[in-house]
This record gives sequence, C-alpha cells and structure tokens, in this order.
Amino acid sequence: MLDDDLRRRRLEIISEHMDTEVTHEFDRTLATFNGHPRYEIMPTGQVFDGADEVMGYYRMTRTAFPDQRHDNVRHHVTEDAVIVEFDLLGTNLGEFYGFAPTGKAFRVPVIAVFFFDGDRIVNERVYFDSASLVTQIGRAEVLALAAGQDDGDQQD
Repeated sequence: MLDDDLRRRRLEIISEHMDTEVTHEFDRTLATFNGHPRYEIMPTGQVFDGADEVMGYYRMTRTAFPDQRHDNVRHHVTEDAVIVEFDLLGTNLGEFYGFAPTGKAFRVPVIAVFFFDGDRIVNERVYFDSASLVTQIGRAEVLALAAGQDDGDQQD
C-alpha cells in the first residue's frame, strides 16, 4: 500500500517535472528521474532513452512549440504509477519535423503515465491524438508522411 508521504513526494516530483518543462529548466526536469530518463511517445512510437536522447526531445519539441504548457491537470495515483490527465497547449513557432512554423496553436488532451521507483520517475509514457495536433497547427501533411513510411515488410 502506498503511504501518504510517498504519495505526496511523487505528486511533488510530477509538479516539478511538468513545471520545469514549461520554464525550459530541463536539467531540473531530468533530475526528477531516477538517473536514467525515458520517454515513450505512444502515438508516434518514439522512445527517448537516456539523458542525451531526452534532452534532444526537449530541444526538438520546445523549438517547435516554445510556449508549450499544461492546463486542467488531474492526477490519479496508483501503487507504482501516477496517471496525469491534462490539456497540452502550444503554438507552432519553430521548425517541426523539417517544416516551417505555421504560427497556429493547438490544444489536445493528453494522458501521461509516470512510472516510479520510490519517489523518482523511471519512465513517462505519453498518449495523445497526434492527428488532432498536426491538423490544428496546419500540418496535416505530416500524417501523410507517417502513413507513407514503408517498414520493408509489406508485399504488393
């Protein structure tokens, strides 16, 4: 059973994690992990494993969406994880997967599952509707690119 003190510490770590993502204090964000940060972006299949890859993820996403932030945050605490529901907002003000910025904003609902070892994050697994995000920012062609990728196993 999760005691109240550990529950409180986990919620504080998530708050620090999410707040420092918004303020671009990524060294502090990385420090919320157990020493080996990991993100799994479920709609794209991307995995960022280790400090260098995660820092690259931060730079890439905050270049494209420098005002990225959270709204309507709700927490659901379990024994080994905290599930966080929120609206993710931002404006496409920088290059996004090689495309010029559109200046358009997005708001998408997100579920992030933070897995823990004690009071440190070991993995953040993120679920959201990527089609909604790219459509809102005026980059629906990103969907066509993803759909056109051939994994080499298809046969005609």
